[in-house]
Amino acid sequence: MNPEEQSDKELYKKYLNGDNKAFEQLVIKYKNQIIFFISRYTKDISIAEDISQDVFVYILLNKKQYDFQYSFKTYIFMIAKCRAINYIKREKKVVSLKEVENITEDDKELEAIIYKNDNNQMLNKKLKELKPDYQAVIYLSAFEKMKYKDIAKVMNKNLGQVKSLLNRAKKKLKKLLEEEGMTYEE
Repeated sequence: MNPEEQSDKELYKKYLNGDNKAFEQLVIKYKNQIIFFISRYTKDISIAEDISQDVFVYILLNKKQYDFQYSFKTYIFMIAKCRAINYIKREKKVVSLKEVENITEDDKELEAIIYKNDNNQMLNKKLKELKPDYQAVIYLSAFEKMKYKDIAKVMNKNLGQVKSLLNRAKKKLKKLLEEEGMTYEE
């Protein structure tokens, strides 16, 4: 178990024992990552912020449901994905990757944290052109540094499906970047 998982689990145990400050630390640690992840599904940062609050409220109301067998990070991303998909289904809204996006100041600020130069901004632009499953698997693998088994749990897929999905997503991203005259390195 890596130190980050241990630290998260320790904080969660403290929270279960009544230490609300421990939960606040987990919220602070994961809030922006969860918002960004959800925004990949919703394509709207303010909706992603609302859903992320719902994720943390869900954890508050169902605090005994966390299975310490998995990392807290995996658990929270699983909830975030489910909440985002439920929102899309509930709204009966088809999210088109081709639609023109109005980037708000919150989007710019959040993306500025993650993307620091022009090449990364082009990468982000091309990532947004991928199907949601491709975006999610690349995000969880490359940005969140999750292991395949954790990605499989978050995405509700088996290990083979995750590996295949990640391979196809990388190939598609490589093709999109090459169309822009960029090279793709893993």
